[in-house]
Amino acid sequence: MTWIPQALHSLATFITEPLQYSFMKHAILAGIIVGVLCAVMGCYVVLRSMAFLGDAMSHAILPGVAVACLLGKDLAYGALVAAIAVAVGLSFFTRRGAVKEDTAIGILFAGAFSLGVVLISRMKSYAARNLTEILFGNVLGVSSKDLWHLGGLAVLVLAVVLVYYREFLVISFDPILALTLKLKTERLQLLMFILLALTIVVSLQTVGVGLAAGMLITPGAAAYLLARRLPRMMLIAAAIGVVSSLIGAYASYWFDVASGAAIVLAATGIFFLAFLFAPGRGLVWQRRSGRKPRRA
Repeated sequence: MTWIPQALHSLATFITEPLQYSFMKHAILAGIIVGVLCAVMGCYVVLRSMAFLGDAMSHAILPGVAVACLLGKDLAYGALVAAIAVAVGLSFFTRRGAVKEDTAIGILFAGAFSLGVVLISRMKSYAARNLTEILFGNVLGVSSKDLWHLGGLAVLVLAVVLVYYREFLVISFDPILALTLKLKTERLQLLMFILLALTIVVSLQTVGVGLAAGMLITPGAAAYLLARRLPRMMLIAAAIGVVSSLIGAYASYWFDVASGAAIVLAATGIFFLAFLFAPGRGLVWQRRSGRKPRRA
């Protein structure tokens, strides 16, 4: 049994050694912020079957990032402007049902992403360090200034979600009831799109443009299998987002792997566990009871 103290010592070293460095503390705090925020907004994405929207918006901010890079400005500000522009454009095209939502998403996604590629092709080098971090994430590169920005945007988004929780719940689950209650559905939908855009901007530093949709969708999808009420679903999704971010940060430190990919892979692993073993909805439970699994 002498191996037990050695194993505990190794585990303690694995956990505590990275915490001696400020960049790891920043990474952990950033992971908690992004994990919670993406998970909360991701629940609405999953419930409204807007997975394509999250993926499209994360890629459609590329021209804003490219313009900011060309001008030598902070890439996060360029991403923020582009994300809000895409959200407003999407609301404009889908207003009064003139264009179906998925069609508008496809058009804006393709157009904006193509514009971003054209702008990037004008750069002298494709391998600009800060642009690469926006594209693929670098949670270990989060600074104190970045943390303040992330925290401020996260508090803003979560505060708006709390204020409009009832309205968002109604338009997500029962659009007919929303009309009956005379809710301003178009404005509420625009507000939700803008909050989603802000969430994607917050997630850029940790998982990047390419993987932002993964953090939006995967924790919420896993939580959907484990909860039947939205508040509980949000709490579980937030916990999954935080755990995934911590796993990704430690994996990036100890194994020198891409932090964004490690975070999303951890969330994907948790989703597969929920898909297999979730009480009532998991594949194993469904096979034993002879019921068909419910789709997310």
